[in-house]
Amino acid sequence: MDRGTVGSAAQSGRLLVEVRVEGASAIVTPAGELDHHTADLLREPLDACLEKGYARLVVDCSRLEFCDSTGLNVLLGARLKAEAAGGAVHLAAMLPVVARVFEITGAEAVFTVHDSLAAALAV
Repeated sequence: MDRGTVGSAAQSGRLLVEVRVEGASAIVTPAGELDHHTADLLREPLDACLEKGYARLVVDCSRLEFCDSTGLNVLLGARLKAEAAGGAVHLAAMLPVVARVFEITGAEAVFTVHDSLAAALAV
């Protein structure tokens, strides 16, 4: 499998975002809190991956400790852009506190959600 870095980590005091490529997927790993103040730190690398032609985005949520409605909107926006490019956004390894936001809003129905990163990459 091809493993390479597509972008460097973006960081604030509350969110770190790492991006790497594995096969045909861009794997975006946010760590920390995704909210109004940190949303652009995730939006920018997601958009950059799509601009580089990676229409299949896997968001590894295993280190995402919090997500509010602004963060959810970033992911929904990336989903729309990926689908317009013939791809998709897959969410992997959501912690219960983050999964709850998706359950409450019904957003889990519009994403492909996987229990683990390995499961998301196996598809």
